[in-house]
Amino acid sequence: MKIIKSLIRRSKFLSPILVLIIVFSLFSLSSCAQPSSTPVASSSTPVASSSTPVASSSTPATEKIIRIDEDSIPRLDPAVGSDLSSATYFCNVYDSLVFPLRDGSIEPLLATKWEASDDGLTYTFYLRQGVKFHNGDELTAEDVVFSMKRLLTIGEGFAFLFKDVENVKALDSYSIQFTLKKPFGPFLQALCRLYILNEKQVMANKKEGNYGEFGDYGRDWLLTHDAGSGPYMLKEIKQAEYVLCEKFKDYWGGWDKFPDAPDFFKEIGTTEPVTIRTLMARGELEITDPFQTKEALNALAQIPGVEIATIHSGSIGYVYLNTKKAPTDDIHFRKALAYCVDYDTLCTQIFPGYTPAKGPVASITPGHNPNLFQYKFDLTKAMEELKQSKYYGQLDQYPVEFHWVSELPDNEKIALMIQANAAKIGIKVNVVKVPWLTVTEELSKVETTPNAVTVSYMPNYADAGSVLERYHSRSCGTWIQGEWLQDPQIDAMIDDALATLDAKERYQKYYEIQEKIVDLCPSIFLFEKADRSAFRADSIIWPSWEEAKAGRPSNPVMGYDYYFREFKVLKKSPST
Repeated sequence: MKIIKSLIRRSKFLSPILVLIIVFSLFSLSSCAQPSSTPVASSSTPVASSSTPVASSSTPATEKIIRIDEDSIPRLDPAVGSDLSSATYFCNVYDSLVFPLRDGSIEPLLATKWEASDDGLTYTFYLRQGVKFHNGDELTAEDVVFSMKRLLTIGEGFAFLFKDVENVKALDSYSIQFTLKKPFGPFLQALCRLYILNEKQVMANKKEGNYGEFGDYGRDWLLTHDAGSGPYMLKEIKQAEYVLCEKFKDYWGGWDKFPDAPDFFKEIGTTEPVTIRTLMARGELEITDPFQTKEALNALAQIPGVEIATIHSGSIGYVYLNTKKAPTDDIHFRKALAYCVDYDTLCTQIFPGYTPAKGPVASITPGHNPNLFQYKFDLTKAMEELKQSKYYGQLDQYPVEFHWVSELPDNEKIALMIQANAAKIGIKVNVVKVPWLTVTEELSKVETTPNAVTVSYMPNYADAGSVLERYHSRSCGTWIQGEWLQDPQIDAMIDDALATLDAKERYQKYYEIQEKIVDLCPSIFLFEKADRSAFRADSIIWPSWEEAKAGRPSNPVMGYDYYFREFKVLKKSPST
């Protein structure tokens, strides 16, 4: 019982910590998961696969494991989760039809090949045969159909990516046909977010619910179970504390090419600096979250064997500016604020390794326009813009309400910098510390959205359209867009670009959209984020960091820098 006892000891250590949620990739909180061959368990009880007990007399004293802390434990239902911790879990526990690569392209995963009609409305996929779910069932076309329909019916998580899917049907056991309402150029790239569940397993565990004959669609069961076929499977979960997954030894892709891959990975739900430093020093944490402050990272770097990895993830740091609320409804006022940011200081002193952003799309994202106008720190130009504003001469009547996310302490430095520089040209900025959950509530209505708020956003698939769609009116009312831009011309341009099948032509349209957005200045484009995490370089080899050191890009799709099958564990750790 070594593993259970160790987990209980760790649980006692972490349980007093209140885990707050920061969602950089999308929406609201509520789920977790585990394989069908496992018994149903309470939210605070460890659960285990019937094929691999939680603990037994054969459990080794040491094991190959990677432990990573997150701002929250994942929501384990692929139709619900969409944040970083959930995306990390999904890409390891579930398979998709395609797999995103570091260069922005895709390769076959469950699908061996596909065909598309000339009009871009029909896609036919041919499945790999012999793929087994974690409980031993074979994965077939019906599971793909079920997974897409379930995602669209529930309408949460990554469902918004597939709003143009009109129908999906199985042609036979190993081929599937998708029919779209209208062309969607990056459809293939987006399919990395369609994670395939075992229909038989999920439906065998449904309860009464709101989905007619489908009951609750297995949502309650998927709080503590998984129904995937990926390289790892859920072993244990303790709500608000951790998720532990183990290697699926019968994974169809095999393990021969990955002999040093971890046998386990664990996502721990805390970003509290003292706890993180203690775990890292004890050798009980291999990778930290990317949200630690510069000061916390400097302290972690003093631990023997620990290095700081700086990986550009495709994420942009923004200040959302509410274009429907005075005084940020005035374009010249917004541009004045953009000139009040000392971008170089942000990227050299506050966020080392970051680079000033050129518009709303990161440079590693396919479709980024490299020739955009770039705002610089210039108070003279700020004053020139301010004088053209309709609020000039009555600035004392229109203070700017600036909210920063309390779970990210360094964001206060952004707010205070803008506050200090704006004061030099007569703009009063009120800086307010707000929890992330409150921010998401505020952004649900234009009236409650502040003038300015710091938020980061990362692509959900490797295409600039994934980011530009953030500015479409349909994104208003969610945390994804706090600008309330609601510009019919921008909406039409985005729709037209996304419907363009030829990538080169689509990218050219993206260029024009980016130019238009930069000119409207609905956001302050702060920086291209570099995810900076401390990790045990003496214990693991992190592929994305190795690529970054060689000057090559990381994976531009959220979560896939933590695809643990490709990691190498250099030494075993005490059982966890």
